[in-house]
Amino acid sequence: MFKPILFAAALCAASQAASAADLTVLEQRWIRAAYPVLAYARELPLPIDIIVQPKARPNDVPLAMGFDGGRCKLVVSLRGNPDAEKVLAGVPMEQQGELIEAMAAHEIAHCWRYAQGVWHALPAGFVEVGAETAADPSLLAASKAMREMRREEGYADLAALAWIRHSHPDDYARVHAWLDKVRSVQPAARSGHDTRVWVRLAADGKRFGATDRPFEDAAPLWREGLINDE
Repeated sequence: MFKPILFAAALCAASQAASAADLTVLEQRWIRAAYPVLAYARELPLPIDIIVQPKARPNDVPLAMGFDGGRCKLVVSLRGNPDAEKVLAGVPMEQQGELIEAMAAHEIAHCWRYAQGVWHALPAGFVEVGAETAADPSLLAASKAMREMRREEGYADLAALAWIRHSHPDDYARVHAWLDKVRSVQPAARSGHDTRVWVRLAADGKRFGATDRPFEDAAPLWREGLINDE
């Protein structure tokens, strides 16, 4: 009883956010695949809403996390998005569900960090050490912002992998290989989404352990990656 009711609630919330428009088949497939993570987020509980855009904007990714008024906003941008499933290219339909679930876990991990009050914060024992030498304050600020973004993306990637290790251990190697491939194509080294240092650390899923707290399980490997990222 619990799972269908929760899924129906997620669809209802999404429909309301999209001006009561019917969800497309694609939107329903993605939300259904993300359901286990959404259910977990509700159990924690995390302050999260689902927003389905009636029409994607240029360069929108399928799933994104935003924050507003102390709440997390999971934004679904599939409708009218020509690149909606580009990230799944070459993956058989029957193997895409776990990848979508991992992407949802990545975004929910952002919300978890935000709800914990540690967004952009370094863990205890770490201090901000920048290698910048530019005299322009705006360049220094941009460089710091890029580092902060990369750290959060690294944490979220690890949390997504820890989630898969927890929920789909038999699929871990496949999902890790997919994420490694996605992250290997970077427009610039050390960009905001250059999380390769963290993804490589998680090649062996056993490094996460096997607890029922996948988002917290990401922390040890994240700290290890922070050392190598400096």
